[in-house]
Amino acid sequence: MNTNLGLIGKKIGNSQVFTDDGEVRRVTVVEAGPCVVVGKRTADKHGYTALQLGFGKKRDKSVTKPVAGQFEKLGVAVPAVVQEIRVPAEVVDSYEVGQQISVADVFSEGQFVDVAGTSKGHGFTGVMVRHNFSGYKRTHGAHEYQRHGGSIGMNMTPGRVFKGKRMAGQHGNARVTVQNLKVTKVLPEEGLVLVEGSVPGPRGGIVTVRRAAKKKSS
Repeated sequence: MNTNLGLIGKKIGNSQVFTDDGEVRRVTVVEAGPCVVVGKRTADKHGYTALQLGFGKKRDKSVTKPVAGQFEKLGVAVPAVVQEIRVPAEVVDSYEVGQQISVADVFSEGQFVDVAGTSKGHGFTGVMVRHNFSGYKRTHGAHEYQRHGGSIGMNMTPGRVFKGKRMAGQHGNARVTVQNLKVTKVLPEEGLVLVEGSVPGPRGGIVTVRRAAKKKSS
């Protein structure tokens, strides 16, 4: 589990950055934060340690009175998105409820991050689109089988189809984490972080950007 500090953000889109050497870097622009600490989880009270972060601002017409009263006590505006970030106890102790965390407080150029989001949904698709199957031979002797997946069973032993068999079904619209993306540039004034590579989800989708769990920054 990734227990590094991160921020909730919004995917803006794709762009490119030219380095001092004249090389081009394809990047994804993410509006990361600023996030507000709206709650804390401690080991003594909840059994684990985490920060509850809020991102954006919810429309007043979409806020119920109980929720409005809850955040009024905290002294913060009702956020559009609230997520928990698992972090060590010392990180939880270093922040207070109502405190803002900006992109400059978490990320720097050259470090690696993990980005999680909901991938684009493509509906119900076949095995060729969903799993990149090559399909059946297209000859005069083949009928209605050009895009099928072929045999799925195994005779008497084991006499069933194994779980996880790649078949047609729902494609996309799932939680996806892309690891070890390099931070090309950080723009603290705009609250933007530019990561080299692709980020799951459509433009405008909510993502979570955290320091990489498996790779250390160079």
